[in-house]
Amino acid sequence: MSHTFLLEIGLEEIPAHVVTPSVNQLVEKTKAFLDAQRLAYGEILPYSTPRRLGLKIVDLADKQADIEEEAKGPAKKIALDDAGNWSKAAQGFCRGQGVSVDDLFFKEIKGVEYVYVKKFIAGQLAKDVLQGIKEVIMSIKFPTMMRWASYDFEYVRPLRWLVALLDNEVVEFNILNVASGRVSQGHRFLGQTVTLNDANEYPASLLPQKVIADAKERKDLIVTQIKDLAARNAWNVDIDEDLLEEVNNLVEYPTVFAGSFDEKYLEVPDEVLITSMKDHQRFFYVTDQNGQMLPNFISVRNGNEDYLENVIAGNEKVLTARLEDAKFFYHEDQQQTIAHYVERLKKVTFHDKIGTIYEKMQRVAKISAFLGEYLGLSSAELADLARAAEIYKFDLVTGMVGEFAELQGIMGEIYANLANENKAVAIAMREEYMPTSAEGQLPETNVGAVLSIADKLDSIQAFFSADMIPTGSNDPYALRRQALGIVRITLDKGWNLSTTLLQRAIEQAASQVPELYENIDPSKHQEERAAFIVDRLEQLLSNENLRHDVISATTAVKDNPFVQSKQASEVLSQHLADADFKETIEALTRVTRLAKKAPEFCDCEEVDGALFENQAEINLNKAVDEVLANYAKQNVVQKYEALHSLKEPISAYFEQTMVMADDEAIKNNRLLQLSIIADLTRVFGCLEELNVK
Repeated sequence: MSHTFLLEIGLEEIPAHVVTPSVNQLVEKTKAFLDAQRLAYGEILPYSTPRRLGLKIVDLADKQADIEEEAKGPAKKIALDDAGNWSKAAQGFCRGQGVSVDDLFFKEIKGVEYVYVKKFIAGQLAKDVLQGIKEVIMSIKFPTMMRWASYDFEYVRPLRWLVALLDNEVVEFNILNVASGRVSQGHRFLGQTVTLNDANEYPASLLPQKVIADAKERKDLIVTQIKDLAARNAWNVDIDEDLLEEVNNLVEYPTVFAGSFDEKYLEVPDEVLITSMKDHQRFFYVTDQNGQMLPNFISVRNGNEDYLENVIAGNEKVLTARLEDAKFFYHEDQQQTIAHYVERLKKVTFHDKIGTIYEKMQRVAKISAFLGEYLGLSSAELADLARAAEIYKFDLVTGMVGEFAELQGIMGEIYANLANENKAVAIAMREEYMPTSAEGQLPETNVGAVLSIADKLDSIQAFFSADMIPTGSNDPYALRRQALGIVRITLDKGWNLSTTLLQRAIEQAASQVPELYENIDPSKHQEERAAFIVDRLEQLLSNENLRHDVISATTAVKDNPFVQSKQASEVLSQHLADADFKETIEALTRVTRLAKKAPEFCDCEEVDGALFENQAEINLNKAVDEVLANYAKQNVVQKYEALHSLKEPISAYFEQTMVMADDEAIKNNRLLQLSIIADLTRVFGCLEELNVK
């Protein structure tokens, strides 16, 4: 017979962004609990609102699965004394297993007899096992925790009720002063308490009390209502998924409504209107069929349609006040020039250990100029890059960004266009902040991409030099995100940037404006900074399900560009299953290990064929020359094939050749030959990191 188990955790209102991750965590921990307890089930259905986290376990077994197993004890010679009686060791084994010595028997393993006992453990009833769900509830972790009353226990919000029903029977347990039962709560204002007679009544029993406990059902209802409202008014509504998720987790019984604002506010840029509605008020903005902004918005009420006109009026009043501020700042900001705002940045501190934002812009200008030249930007792009670097933070001291911090960069682009800056310069104002998240949009223009890399690189260098290095989960200045941004932009553009090249850019800037680096020495924590950026590359590659040893190998050489390391990882991964992959890597790594013993060679030195003593040396030298003829022009795929072609001549070489010969000239000639091959493998990082056993 199968059963249904219902769990509902009643709480004070949970922050919207916490609801979905929390119920997902509850489900995953419950699955782990049931599996560990050997309690079979069909599926687990999640339920969540701002005031409750719940789940329903369907097709739950009557009891745990029984266990029949054999337990191994001490060897026979230890289990029996000289008189053939059971020893203390055997008796202790029996006590530990809950059996008597009469249950013991012997089994031979590899010529040695051991004591064994057969154990049968009857499964507990589901009702008894489920009392342990209390530990699951208490083990959930939240981004923010709180304590209440005199309790030391921490949770996201205070517990108010617990429902735990196995079919129609309460599973009893207590958490603090809250006992599990069958009583749930309806909507805070529109509902009443609900007594559940059976777990299968949930969530339908909450509906009359104005609670839709199924988050997906609630979200679908919101979308349907928005689309119906938009269709009636011939509106176009962008249903932003993140906003929809947030709104859904703010309500238990959604009712969609529309409001409006004065058309005079449409003169404010769309980005400002959208931010005011979406980010500040959680409204969906409205456009006509041509994409033009309309003086309307759509919102969601946590309740029914009663007195909805009062709700609409209240929301309109709040939005109007915010739009009035936006309109004022928009006009006020344009009374000053960009140069005025840049001058003000001289008094705005970036960080008290680092300097002002103006000084940061000066450093970034030098870094970006170096990178732009290195990457081959056109003269027009370099000119735009130089201008963008001079002004790109100016909007931080405008009234609009002071009021709407989310618009930094966006207002920079808008105001730059109004000031008749080149379009590329204006776009760079916005793109410099990209990406704003781990998977956020990347800059499209070369000017914006270089400026973004330079700004992020300067931040990382400055904070590291000031000994403010991220540790563990502590990263207050989002340096990990900025490092990942550098890597992602570089890969997206296909640019040959490496940690070595980035360090050169910093050093070049420091040589030009040394006074700006007095407190942030570029040589300080240089290795840690390089490793920090490479770690982000490794993280990105690991997200593509590449093997750990492949990633370690291809990112081991800091001179290698990020894009090359990524390509090398992909190429090696494609050949892992080759029949001769192991032999190829072993041959090449044998070369690289021996090459480490070579003295320093200059580029002018050549392998001397007159010192060869066998045909294998001649053949390898010829094969290497053939590879070298085209190697510099080849892509990573072709370079792997070229190195693969050296497997046989390398193997023959080692069979016939003693590299470390007594004759110093012959030994060095051979080491030079191996060093040339080792240098060819550097495109794949350090092949010795590969696990080919």
